[in-house]
Amino acid sequence: MISRILVPMDDSEMAQQALRYALDNHADAEITVMHVVGEPSSMWGVATGLALEEDLEAAAEERAADVFDSARDIAAEYDVELETKVQLGSPVRAILNETDDFDAVVIGTHGGTVADRLFVGNVAQKIVRQSPIPVVVVR
Repeated sequence: MISRILVPMDDSEMAQQALRYALDNHADAEITVMHVVGEPSSMWGVATGLALEEDLEAAAEERAADVFDSARDIAAEYDVELETKVQLGSPVRAILNETDDFDAVVIGTHGGTVADRLFVGNVAQKIVRQSPIPVVVVR
């Protein structure tokens, strides 16, 4: 039985579709929405600004706020409350590091900008290949 679901989200429509899928198909499950803020690097554009922040965790929370607000709005349509979690680092690594605490991952097929996909690769594809728990890819 699937009782705990991890839904990694960015600000993409596909991520929102993944959350809707989880809410539609697993009404009794505890759903945690996770947003991964990239680690500072010259290749990561927006994440590079994190290197200049005094409080890295607070800055990550601030960057995740819009994603979480959107997720909560979607969950409110289903009269469901979500757990939220922010992680720093590589999205694939951060998601895989959380799999021990969940029964399944529900993820959108792609997200972010074209440049993000070129540098990061296809996160969903890597999660499917490496996850020790079931993964549902929503498009």
